[in-house]
This record gives sequence, structure tokens and C-alpha cells, in this order.
Amino acid sequence: MLLSSVRTTIFCGCRNAGKGFQHSSRSPQLRQWLVKRGQSTITAEAGATSTPVAATVPNAATNRIVGRWLLGCSGLVVGAVVLGGVTRLTESGLSMVDWHLVREMKPPQSQAEWEAEFSKYQQFPEFKIMNHDMTLPEFKFIFYMEWGHRMWGRLVGLAYILPTVYFWRKGYFTRSMKGKVLGLCGFVFFQGLLGWYMVKSGLEEKPESHDIPRVSQYRLSAHLGSALLLYCASLWTGLTLLLPTHKLAETKRVLQLRRFAKGTGGLVFLTALSGAFVAGLDAGLVYNSFPKMGERWIPDDLLAFSPALKNFFENPTTVQFDHRILAISSLTAITGLYLFSRRMVLPRRAKIAISLLAAMAYTQVALGISTLLLYVPTPLAATHQSGSVALLSLAIWVLAELRKMPK
Repeated sequence: MLLSSVRTTIFCGCRNAGKGFQHSSRSPQLRQWLVKRGQSTITAEAGATSTPVAATVPNAATNRIVGRWLLGCSGLVVGAVVLGGVTRLTESGLSMVDWHLVREMKPPQSQAEWEAEFSKYQQFPEFKIMNHDMTLPEFKFIFYMEWGHRMWGRLVGLAYILPTVYFWRKGYFTRSMKGKVLGLCGFVFFQGLLGWYMVKSGLEEKPESHDIPRVSQYRLSAHLGSALLLYCASLWTGLTLLLPTHKLAETKRVLQLRRFAKGTGGLVFLTALSGAFVAGLDAGLVYNSFPKMGERWIPDDLLAFSPALKNFFENPTTVQFDHRILAISSLTAITGLYLFSRRMVLPRRAKIAISLLAAMAYTQVALGISTLLLYVPTPLAATHQSGSVALLSLAIWVLAELRKMPK
């Protein structure tokens, strides 16, 4: 603007100077040249100011796109967790006895192919000990359950990797976001390898054991835990990109509420992870009573194994007892968080998130007790497992609403 003013002043001065040369034989030509020069200058400046500035990326619009993509990916991870739980509950996880990244994407088609696949399954402990009278149609059911779970896992991988490549080339990622999405993609690959490592533990011959064949509860917990970590990281990153940060005054009570919410979220995650040990040991099928375990508050065989630490990971009674304690602790913590938040002035979204978290906690406890009392029916048990993911999701939403303003 300053440059435009200077040029306009010079132009006007030149025009006035031109008027002084009216009696000169060359003044008309000089005046005409000055007028044309001034008009061209003003036209060029007007064109320059009217040209729109190209939007730089990443920006608010691209952040929304990336945030929605991550929320979609987290939804696919939830589907994998739920489908994996149903696969476990229907005892279908050991039906596919080998692993190929591409070849197994096409299931058996002909009768000969199905019989060959069934023949491979018959060589492993689950068929020999548990399913020795299984028919081919029954095998097809458990095979398709495991095949569906594996194909869903591949879909999750593509949903992370392909958009990552596209967004990277378009420049949608900040430097910090590049590290995050690379970590998420790497975690997806690790999750697939961990799943096969878990399945292998159930295919091994164990002559010294007379127990029914099952995957290692340690590997099952690692597989579920890594899936939950992938889900939490994706959901958190997506929410922080989509939800604007509230301008909360950094008072002592707000800091206490934020710490309380973080501790509660950690307790919810630990409770969900302990459910993997319950599933791995079929611990839901012992002591199907509540609130007592049998006739006692503390069962006699709580520390039956030696050393004592072994009970917390391998004794079904202790594993169920721990899951009960963690669930009750989570419910108590969430109730306390709700009551504490009611005495504070919080944004509307934060209040809604905390209220939904409290409601889901009581629903989840009711589902858990019903699953236990009814001897773990598959539909109810799958709903209970899905409820744990829903509860964890709400805990992350609460943390996203209470996060600090970025500096």
C-alpha cells in the first residue's frame, strides 16, 4: 500500500508537471506517455492484490481429513477386536494351521481343497483331543470364523498404509504427525505377527499336559493389549485433530480432575487387559456366582500354585478374582470422577463425556455379572467384551476434552 501511494503521488505530480508544458510542442506527447504509464502501473498493482494466495498444507481442513481417517481406522480396529473375541468364544482360532500373507486370502473352493484343509487340521492337538468327531461342515464354520478375522486384519492394514502414502505425498502431515502415523503403521504390522505367534502356541504338542489345547494366555493378552494400544493411539490422535481444545483455567481443581481422569483411564485399560487372561484360561467358567465366589468372599484356592506370583497369571480362580477387583475399582473411580466433576464448571462437551462414561461403567458391570451368572453365553460374552472397548473409548474422549491448550 505504501508503494502504491508513492507511485500515485509521483504520477499526479508528473501530470501537474505536464500541464506546465502545454505551450511546448512536445507537451501533448509527454502528457500522453505519462497517463499511459500511470494507468498500466495501477492496473498491474490491482491485479497483484486480487490474486488469491495459495493455501498452505497442512492446515485446518487437512487436519480434519486426517482426523476423520484416524477415527475410521480406530473403528476398524474395534471390529477386529470384537471379531477376535467371537473367534475365541467359538473356539475357532486354531482352525487355520498355517499363515500366508497373500495365499490364504482365497479360502478353499472345491471339495478336494476343503478335505485337504481339514486333513491338515486333523494333525494338531485341538482335533485329536477336543474335536475328534468333528464333521467337515462343522470345520467349515470355525475355518470361516478365523479366516474372516484374518481378512479383517488385512483390511485394517490397508486402511492405515494406503492413506498414509497418499497423505504423505500430498503434504498433509506435520513433522510430528509423520512420526505418529509411521508408528501406527508399524504397530499394525507388529500386531499381525503377534497374532500368528499367539496361534502357534495353541498348535504345539504338549505331551506333559492333559489340559485342552488353547493359546497361551500371555500371548493372547499381548495380542489384545497391542490392539487396544493401537486403538487408543488412533482414537486419541483423531480426536485431538477434530475437537478444539477448551480454554480451561489451570486451577488446582482442574489439574486434580485431569490427573484423576488419567488414572481412571489407566485403570479401565488394565481391567480390559485382565479380561484377556480370563478368556485365555476360561476363568469365567469357575465360581459362577456373585458377589461371593462360591460360599466365600475369598476362595480357598486363591493361592494354590507355587510360587505365589504364578497364581496371578495361571490360576483361573485368581485371574477371575483379580478381574472382579479391577472392575469394581474402575466403577468406583469412574463414579468418583463423575461426582468430582459435578462440583466444577466445565464445558458442555466435557460434562457429556463424563456422564456417558459413568453410564457405560454401570452397564459394563451389569453385563459382566450377567455373563458370569449365565455361564458365559457367546452373545452376552461378546457384548461384554465390546462394552470394554466402548468404556475405554469414552475414557479417551474425556481425556481429550480435558487436555491442556497447546503452547
